[in-house]
Amino acid sequence: MARRAGGADLPLHGGRVPAWLGQRMTRLGAVIVEAIVHHYGRDEFLRRLAHPFWFQSFGAVMGMDWHSSGITTSVIGALKRGLEPLSGELGLRVCGGRGKHSRKTPVELQDIGARVGFDGAALAQASRMVAKVDSAAVQDGFDLYLHGFIVADDGKWVVVQQGMNGETRMARRYHWLSEGLDDFVDAPHAAIDGQNQGEIVNLTDHRAQKSRARQLDLLRDLGPDGCAREFAALQPHAEPAQMLLPHLFMPAHHDVRPENVILRRLQGALAAAADAGPKDFSELLMVPGVGARTVLSLAMVAEVVHGAPCRFSDPARFSLAHGGKDRHPFPVATKVFDETIGVLKSAVAKAKLGNDDRLEALRRLDAEARRLETAGGSTFDEMVGEERRSSEEFGGRSVFGWEKGEA
Repeated sequence: MARRAGGADLPLHGGRVPAWLGQRMTRLGAVIVEAIVHHYGRDEFLRRLAHPFWFQSFGAVMGMDWHSSGITTSVIGALKRGLEPLSGELGLRVCGGRGKHSRKTPVELQDIGARVGFDGAALAQASRMVAKVDSAAVQDGFDLYLHGFIVADDGKWVVVQQGMNGETRMARRYHWLSEGLDDFVDAPHAAIDGQNQGEIVNLTDHRAQKSRARQLDLLRDLGPDGCAREFAALQPHAEPAQMLLPHLFMPAHHDVRPENVILRRLQGALAAAADAGPKDFSELLMVPGVGARTVLSLAMVAEVVHGAPCRFSDPARFSLAHGGKDRHPFPVATKVFDETIGVLKSAVAKAKLGNDDRLEALRRLDAEARRLETAGGSTFDEMVGEERRSSEEFGGRSVFGWEKGEA
């Protein structure tokens, strides 16, 4: 796999995921994984987890705050809960988590390896090495507090871990992918997310190979005290500029604004839902009451299942599938959320029995949304306004409670 590098600012936000949302995230996350594995296989799902833009969009479509660092914790937690009952069928396991759970990762990997047959001790060492590289070899001002290790039964894996900078109230997420990984300390990252906030020491950059070797030489020849004297004698000098890498900028503002969304993509999903929802898809999916609003959510979930990497440059757009727990861009539409889960679960269940019609209908819905992308149609503000007016009808709920009447 070609190395992918990127960056994203992830503002730190307090609070917890309420149980009513966490349970839905668990169910929706699991069924999306089932659909991806069914269509594209386990390896492709691991590649997507290693893609920081897709990961952010995945969390947003599940009702989390579209831009904050909390997406990382909540997605890892939802996958750990949701995939555990499916681990034998899918061959995927999620280890680690936040805080004390991250430190249990090596033991979890060894236990799973003993059951399914991969080298758990080797993967436990990989887990420790990944954490050590991002906390010591990459010194960028962010202290690790979360380590998620997603492993397949054949031993392939992804690590998603995150550090925080308390002074700036920002987080940085790091993605690792075992596919194509030859060296833990020579350009190993699939991606690093986070805006450059000053001088960064990255000894894993392939350009630092000579530096790593010379440091070992100095330590051998001079000893620790000699190295300290040499360092003190150095005069300040200009360093070559770091290579600039593209990054996803997650702004500090909590609300979703028109400039955070690529409108033509959103309008394509709206048009597909309006044209196809009340007619073809309700009948084909055989779910009573599924209309245009649910099909809009299904179109956005279908894009998470089928979309190419370039489609996830605006993660905020996916928060318009079901809303957000803090009422941004609007309260979580729990009735629509539940219908989305029901349609996907039904489609996946049929596919397991050899009938792919419903999953194929969702794939065609995604294709139709792309075909209908246009510069015309509803504006962002019009759509959000209508969602807020209809919030009570759609079972609108947030951390502030149930919605009553027009917001």
